[in-house]
Amino acid sequence: MFWNKIFLNLGFIVLVAAKLSAQNQVIDIWNGKIPNAITNPAIHQEIDTTGGWVKMKNVTQPTLEVYLPAKNKSNGTAVIICPGGAYSILAIQHEGKDIARWLNELGITAFVLNYRLPNDAIMKDKTIAALQDAQQAMRVVRKRANEWNFNPSKIGIMGFSAGGHLASSLCVHYNDSMYETADTTSARPDFSLLIYPVITMDSSTTNTWSRYCLLGKTPSEKIVKYFSNELQVNKNTAPAFLIHSWNDEAVPVVNSINYAKALKQNNIPCELHLYQSGGHGYGMGRSTNTESSWTAACEQWLRMNGFLNKNEK
Repeated sequence: MFWNKIFLNLGFIVLVAAKLSAQNQVIDIWNGKIPNAITNPAIHQEIDTTGGWVKMKNVTQPTLEVYLPAKNKSNGTAVIICPGGAYSILAIQHEGKDIARWLNELGITAFVLNYRLPNDAIMKDKTIAALQDAQQAMRVVRKRANEWNFNPSKIGIMGFSAGGHLASSLCVHYNDSMYETADTTSARPDFSLLIYPVITMDSSTTNTWSRYCLLGKTPSEKIVKYFSNELQVNKNTAPAFLIHSWNDEAVPVVNSINYAKALKQNNIPCELHLYQSGGHGYGMGRSTNTESSWTAACEQWLRMNGFLNKNEK
């Protein structure tokens, strides 16, 4: 009996260690030289666990958390994950770390992007900071593809809620000059996974708090249009898999519908799943209803499009 307990405890420790080791590295994407940044000692990056869920606040140091799949599962695909949080916090657990581990199970190398949240106190132009981080993250990941054992032409961007806005912004603005760099590495995603995403900044159909945090109280029509990503789609925009729930009261379902329509009009491959229930912010699922099956649909879409098939790196 004594030895059985010892072996059980050892087994538990090994299991926990294995889960922890899945996150291999944390990468400073700017190497300390953050564009558009203002040093402000009063602002402190922190992890908040109040309310029963994990969130990151006041991001001052943008990073990538690296999650590598088992070598025998790795299929040459990578995904950068942008957690949601209305551009005011990052839901780093259920829309970040949990997602990364699921992608690892599919053989995908995953990266959780802890991007800067718009804040006039720590940035010169709060509207572009998150997009700067997304562009840089894609360049870093693509340049180091050989090191992490994936194909530099099979890198996706994934976003939840406001993170979906950032992900879709990268899909349409990947080639826009957001910061000075001599790096010519492409920041274009090869595909996108958009989960109950904010897409537009149109005041009638956006998430009001996301728009306020990103663009301020009275943004110009020009910047509203620029960050209304359904209006920016062109023939080079990345293919997309989207999900949304009809009863989403935080982000109207028309965000995903209009983006899918824009992709279709530009002959971009796209798949949109609209679920009867779920509301908003459910991550990988929190019920036995159909919205919690989106991961299976996503897996099938990835397989159909060749992102789960092992090939030459």
